[in-house]
Amino acid sequence: MYPDPLPRGFDPLPYIAEYFDTVEINSSFYRPPTERMTRSWVRRVAHNPRFKFTAKLYRKFTHERGTVGVEDERLFKRGMELLLEADRLGALLVQFPWSFKNTPEARAYLRELLERFREYPLVVEVRHSSWNAEEVYRFLAERGVGFCNIDQPLFHRSLPPTSRVTAAVGYVRLHGRNYENWFAENADPGARYDYLYSPEELEPWIEKIRHIGEIAREVYVITNNHVRGKGVVNALELRAALEREKVAVPPPLLSHYPRLHTIARPSE
Repeated sequence: MYPDPLPRGFDPLPYIAEYFDTVEINSSFYRPPTERMTRSWVRRVAHNPRFKFTAKLYRKFTHERGTVGVEDERLFKRGMELLLEADRLGALLVQFPWSFKNTPEARAYLRELLERFREYPLVVEVRHSSWNAEEVYRFLAERGVGFCNIDQPLFHRSLPPTSRVTAAVGYVRLHGRNYENWFAENADPGARYDYLYSPEELEPWIEKIRHIGEIAREVYVITNNHVRGKGVVNALELRAALEREKVAVPPPLLSHYPRLHTIARPSE
């Protein structure tokens, strides 16, 4: 996606903000962002007034439950505060792994966690099909918490594609369908997301996103199949289909993915 060779002083964030109105912050999953970081993010997207970040909650709250402390919460909130004050935070994604199943203990933990972060526009992502229940959707709607609609390889008890809206924020994440590496123990961590959706595979999601957009005030669509720019390719294809017009495409992508010529706006 980026120019090759990279110009001196190249900054990928403002470059991305030329083509998209959102980006999902992944680094916040691994460590709480600092105030210096978030201040820099806000400054670097100032040229796009529509741009909003979404951010993943720190993994100690979702994947390492039992290890989180009061200081972890304080640091995370302090770092995120500037995004919230600048009206640049579209959603805070509370992402749980497939192993987080719908049990009384899990529901109690989720209830407590949502209360701790109630000042944020929250969206919950679960991957186990036990959560695909009307009482779960009611529980989230009562708290004004969004539900993350996902596309993932469908194994036993995997959450199927949905188009649920439980809050003002609608959210979609497309993870790809790399069945071979999704649960492979020895695969490279990024290999599970090495997948390029075909236009035919995107069609059902275009309809789902339109449906979500008819209900939610804002809709965020994240293509997490990020290996070798494949997520960017699919994001551009989705944008062109949803907006029903050609879109700006980074020139390097056109040479690697010729199919983008059909949706690319002529360069000025």
